Amino acid sequence: MKAKPAELASFLDFMKRGNYQSEFFFIGPKQYLVTSIHEQWFGARCVNTSEPAGEGVIVMQSSAFLLVAMYDGSIGSASRAMLAVDQFVWQLS
Repeated sequence: MKAKPAELASFLDFMKRGNYQSEFFFIGPKQYLVTSIHEQWFGARCVNTSEPAGEGVIVMQSSAFLLVAMYDGSIGSASRAMLAVDQFVWQLS
C-alpha cells in the first residue's frame, strides 16, 4: 500500500493520543479497531474491508521506528505478520 503523508496524519494523531482501546483509527480509507494490546505492539482489524477473510494490521513501536504491517486474512495471517514484524525490528536494533 502506498500512502501519502496526509493519509497518515490521522493515524499519527491516534498514536500520539494513545487511546488505543477507546478509538478507531484510519490508514488511508481503511478504518481499524484495536483488538489486542501488548507491551510494544498492538493488533487491529479492519472494520470496513471488502475482503471475505478480513484484513488487519500489527503496529509495533520501537525506540526509533513505528512499524505497520498489514495483512489479509485471519489468525494465521496475523501470526505470520507478527513473526515478520518481530524479526524485522530485531534486525533494525
